[in-house]
Amino acid sequence: MNHQSDQYYINQVLQGQVNAFSVLVERYQNLVFTVVYRMLKNKEQAEEVAQDSFIKAYESLGKYRGDSKFSTWLYTIAYRKSLDTLKVNKRMKTSEFIDTINEGEIELVNDALSYLQAKERKEIISDSIMKLPEDEAVIITLYYFEEKSIKEIVEIVGLTLDNVKVKLYRSRKKLYSILQYHISPELSNKNGRAI
Repeated sequence: MNHQSDQYYINQVLQGQVNAFSVLVERYQNLVFTVVYRMLKNKEQAEEVAQDSFIKAYESLGKYRGDSKFSTWLYTIAYRKSLDTLKVNKRMKTSEFIDTINEGEIELVNDALSYLQAKERKEIISDSIMKLPEDEAVIITLYYFEEKSIKEIVEIVGLTLDNVKVKLYRSRKKLYSILQYHISPELSNKNGRAI
């Protein structure tokens, strides 16, 4: 496995060793695909946009100044490419009706998730994230799965710090509401309304 820094491979590419870029692709391909897929909700389109994102990153590598992490810069490209695809498709998805969820219900969801096998838990969480609006799914993914800081997310999605914080908070509550429905639909119907 290659343990050199991203900057090392960037420098190699800029010095004419184009094959060094394949290390960066290998390092980030799964993460970029995840971010794109959570926005587009279509595997084939996500594969294509992820590939286009790497091509754009390669072509623009000379413009990368190192002000932020390479991964943040790359996610920004992938995010913008995904937005472009959504605009072309003109199919901004609407989210399901989601009741507000209180902290006690969040604990019930966490307890239920803890009893599931890791693979099943991951699948349920991924499916639930796919039900969030595109922008919220990306913010949740970047924060919890890619472990990006709020500041890095601000750079990637181009929103203000306060907007990202509010979206992260609301998205988390929506996600728990969706998870609650997956794990225990009878709890979600307590008011006679399905999610």
